[in-house]
Amino acid sequence: MFLMEAKRIVIVIVGAILNAIGLNFFLIGANVYASGFTGISQILATVFSDYLGVEIASTGIILFILNIPVAIIGWLMVGRGFTIYSFLSVIATSFFLEVLPIVNLSDDILLNAVFGGVIAGVGVGITLKWGASTGGSDIIAMVLSRMKDKPIGGYLMAINGMIIVIAGILNEPENALYTLVGLYVTTRVIDGIHTRHEKVTAMIVTKKADELQQAIHDTMIRGITILPVKGAYTKEDKHMLYLVITRYELYDLERIIHEVDENAFTNVIQTAGVYGFFRRND
Repeated sequence: MFLMEAKRIVIVIVGAILNAIGLNFFLIGANVYASGFTGISQILATVFSDYLGVEIASTGIILFILNIPVAIIGWLMVGRGFTIYSFLSVIATSFFLEVLPIVNLSDDILLNAVFGGVIAGVGVGITLKWGASTGGSDIIAMVLSRMKDKPIGGYLMAINGMIIVIAGILNEPENALYTLVGLYVTTRVIDGIHTRHEKVTAMIVTKKADELQQAIHDTMIRGITILPVKGAYTKEDKHMLYLVITRYELYDLERIIHEVDENAFTNVIQTAGVYGFFRRND
């Protein structure tokens, strides 16, 4: 358990380093904006620097400040474990954004958008894969999704759309287009590393249905259907737990299954839509 959590922390820090490299070495110098709160922090840093003449307000500092109230909301409404690791990612990203210099490796804005998007996408992707996020818009989108029971992607798209429009206003219109290219590349890389589907269905065949069901409910607010099944080869009576979760909860589910019944058979498939009760409210 300790080694798994230690590895999770290391992965989150590595993801933060990659995210900071993508920003400081490629995106910021080219005035290409990242997604979510990182992009918003870039926009505010540009406004402070170019329009207000305040150089102290760097992207890293603004990113950290913006995520403080979001972390509180996430702690209360999303989940403590997820929020802790997400805020750790924010702290690490803010730190490395301040430590690493802003350099221009290329004057080609398209190369900066693509390579910055790829590196940032790898950082975000491995962070998501290990049960955290880069904070900010992810947590806000999750809270709104739970309140309105609508897909997370719509809220993230709205935030990123605003960033693209503002990028064109603050700089040349082509910066908005290159920002769109960078966001597309980042999204594709995240999809390849993690999963492109916001909701997935897990079917878990186990001999420890009661223990596994309780462990899942202790961590996630999700409804579970338990069905009796029998092994075709062994003829053993077992149970199958059937539940729908978000992609952000995959890591926690894998950890719980490993801890409760490492011999359980699990199949995770994409979910196009969910109708009816998606989560427990009790």
